[in-house]
Amino acid sequence: MEEKTKKLFQKKNIVFIATIMKDGSPQLSPVWANYDSGYILINTAEGRIKHKNILRDPRVAVSVVSNDQPLDMTTIRGTVEEIITDYDYTHADKLTWQYMGQKHYPFKRENEKRIILKIKPERVFVMPELKLTDS
Repeated sequence: MEEKTKKLFQKKNIVFIATIMKDGSPQLSPVWANYDSGYILINTAEGRIKHKNILRDPRVAVSVVSNDQPLDMTTIRGTVEEIITDYDYTHADKLTWQYMGQKHYPFKRENEKRIILKIKPERVFVMPELKLTDS
């Protein structure tokens, strides 16, 4: 994956994941994510609609847009290759640091079980850099 795309996943940029509903319609969720060793890692909770959709059909689309420069964006199609447990909140805490500058995930809910969606990118579209000129 291009360095430009990897950098988008290292910052506080919100990521959107699209999954496929049972009836074939798309479902879109804003999430926190990072990129590691060739995979996009998205943290969510067991039982959420995106989790249920992925169990049925692991194909996803992911989009990330720079908060600082909205024309700096990447869209990715891929497959969830693995669902990893994050019951100890290690990954959730890592993303909390990335997005909020805090050590621990502050939104814990009783009986919630965190998981990581490990996505293998298959098709990547990177918006070319545009040189903006003053007119």
